[in-house]
Amino acid sequence: MSPVYPFDEAATARAVIDDDGTLTEWSEGARRLLGHPAEAVVGRPAAGLLAGDPAGPGERAPAVPEGPRRQGTIGLRHLDGRTVTVWLLAHHRPPERGRPGHWTVVTPLTGAAPRAADDPLAQAGLLQSPCAIAVYDDALRLRRMNDAMAAVLGLPEDRVRGLRLPEIAGRAGSEEVERGMLEVLSTGTPQDLRTFTDSGDEERAHAWLARMAPVRDAAGRVRGVCLAAHDITDGHRARQRLQLVNEASARIGTTLDVTRTAQELARMCVPALADFVTVDLLDPEEYGGEPPARITAPVTLRRAAHWSVLAGVPEAVLKPGQTERYPEQSPQADALTAGRPIIASVAAGDMARWLTWNTARDDRVRAFGIHSSMAVPILARGLTLGVAVFTRHRRPDGFTADDRLLAEEITTRAAVSIDNARRYSRERETALALQRSLLPRTLPRTAALEASSRYLPAARAGVGGDWFDVIPLSGTRVAMVVGDVVGHGVQASATMGRLRTAVRTLADIDLAPDELLTHLDDLVVRLSDESGGDGSTGEVGATCLYAVYDPVSRRCTLARAGHPPPVLARPGDRPRLLNLPAGPPLGVGGLPFESAEVELPEGTVIALYTDGLVPDREGDGDAGREVLFSALRADTGSLDAVCDRILRALLPHGGAADDVALLLARTQGLPASQVATWDIPADPALVAPVRKQVVGQLAEWGLSEAAFPAELVVSELVTNAIRYGAHPIRLRLIHDADTLICEVSDTSHTAPHLRRAKTFDEGGRGLLLVAQLTQRWGSRHTPDGKTIWAELPLFEAGGEA
Repeated sequence: MSPVYPFDEAATARAVIDDDGTLTEWSEGARRLLGHPAEAVVGRPAAGLLAGDPAGPGERAPAVPEGPRRQGTIGLRHLDGRTVTVWLLAHHRPPERGRPGHWTVVTPLTGAAPRAADDPLAQAGLLQSPCAIAVYDDALRLRRMNDAMAAVLGLPEDRVRGLRLPEIAGRAGSEEVERGMLEVLSTGTPQDLRTFTDSGDEERAHAWLARMAPVRDAAGRVRGVCLAAHDITDGHRARQRLQLVNEASARIGTTLDVTRTAQELARMCVPALADFVTVDLLDPEEYGGEPPARITAPVTLRRAAHWSVLAGVPEAVLKPGQTERYPEQSPQADALTAGRPIIASVAAGDMARWLTWNTARDDRVRAFGIHSSMAVPILARGLTLGVAVFTRHRRPDGFTADDRLLAEEITTRAAVSIDNARRYSRERETALALQRSLLPRTLPRTAALEASSRYLPAARAGVGGDWFDVIPLSGTRVAMVVGDVVGHGVQASATMGRLRTAVRTLADIDLAPDELLTHLDDLVVRLSDESGGDGSTGEVGATCLYAVYDPVSRRCTLARAGHPPPVLARPGDRPRLLNLPAGPPLGVGGLPFESAEVELPEGTVIALYTDGLVPDREGDGDAGREVLFSALRADTGSLDAVCDRILRALLPHGGAADDVALLLARTQGLPASQVATWDIPADPALVAPVRKQVVGQLAEWGLSEAAFPAELVVSELVTNAIRYGAHPIRLRLIHDADTLICEVSDTSHTAPHLRRAKTFDEGGRGLLLVAQLTQRWGSRHTPDGKTIWAELPLFEAGGEA
């Protein structure tokens, strides 16, 4: 049944006047007020009703004042000719949708009965208002309050009348409200105050807006304070949830680290949402690296992070990094298998089976008074990553539906960050594994130098294309190389691997440093053309430094392609940069490279590095090199210790913006007593005396057991040089620790080639014999010609090489 319409249209005088001043409507209340019937005034100018200002039918009405509302007292002409003074309120409605604008003018009819002294409506505002209202006197003691305030306080009015607010409420926040009322009493200025406290006997706190206004007497003096309390808990909690979600967006996922992101999720929700939070993630190794879309119990989870309102997180059973297998009926397994949040209460018995199965957690629940838990699955891209469990023991209230929505929102945002971090970590580990596999695991031990190295991937950008290498060459010489491919990631690592292989191949044919860089530049140009053809990877660029050190002459030949110059620390001297021609970066093409030769006394430390160690920015490079100089100046002990000292000095926080490759080498000289040299006449008949001299030298070195193969090798190489080479010819023997090196040099640039002789050939078997008697042999070009070399293994008394 619809309610009875309670309004009497005749109780108000109302008229409608359009924008040109013509009356368009005239109510029954207006007829009662002025006596004019509607048919006598509608369609006529409204100005004709003004007392003392009659307007004829042909006269134009006065201009209507502008603005949305007007009010004031005015005299109107009654039908009987008298003037009726009334207060008018006029509202203007502007034109809309083709309708003209108009004014609605209203006034209450005069002659209403005066309010009776016992009118019940006079007290209804205080007593029956749905808003909690209380009145305090000038001593701030309660005088009156309505039923709504009594319900808020949980006390009847007649029992607390005469008490102050802190005496009535007895809770935190009441003193603050009383101080506000005192200020209103003193200044006469209304105040608003927000506070957070419980109401009545409820344990759950509420948010309140306290509006305080002065109560004045007829003389205008402040005689008390009226307090109106508005429960704004819902709005307050909504703002809190929104603020928490906004903070979660900013504070969760600050890094691409899975553990750090899980810690941020746990800390974000304590104590705003829970007293104790755990984050457990699936172990990717158990599922082949990719989390599954659906989970079945039991499920194994690894503790990634936890946080608590209590110091030390005493509620936790597991430590971060530990795993546990969760059975059915556990909050973790239930949430993961259901794919939605699960709220459980201890009082309701929801976790009884789980706590019976896990006595350690049952002890924690009893010890800390845990009463509610909420398990929220961590889902991203349709994959299950883990579960976050929210627990309450200090807060008395359980989890609500709003708490579940909030936890889902925050966990969903965190899940995206965890998934990104997980995928980034997997890609980084893949790239790092590729990088490690392409870099030398150990550096070769040579007679030329002692070497040590370090590689650090970029802290944020990941692995890149920095590399280093130590390559043994013929004649006890050794090559050192450091390079840097532009970019980061798997593509840069793969390019680095190709360049490192190319350098080793070019070094194996004993090219000079400048020639090697020229060939390497051609390779980078071709790689750039290939990779840029489809637009997927762009151009390839790199820098490189290549050096060859000879321990016999103690000289080092170096060339660089856009790479930072090395640092030399000679014994007893201050470390300094080696002045080398810069050369263009690899991949530019068409520009020459230049070599430089420098003498390195035994014990000299040479430092080769990439620009990630010492960035070549204005001011930074000089300061970084000074730190590098200081670390090298204090060179004591092993090169490993020096490498660590350099990294600690230049990268104190353990990370760098770019990759870092560092190679340190301490030069060693080969004593003159281990090298024997002969000038060979161009006469085949003198080969026999040469063999005899070689046998004598080997006997002097105590290598008589190697005399026979050495005779054969020397005889073959010297004979070939006399027959096919050019004078002068030189024979050199080098006694390394476990190798005897035979070198024959001449001024011809024609190099021999190994071939298999046919059955009836009279020649072609010499080099084949040399190859079978030696462990390695080859040729290298020199500025004056070529050198043919062969290495014979030396056997110890036990017969092992």
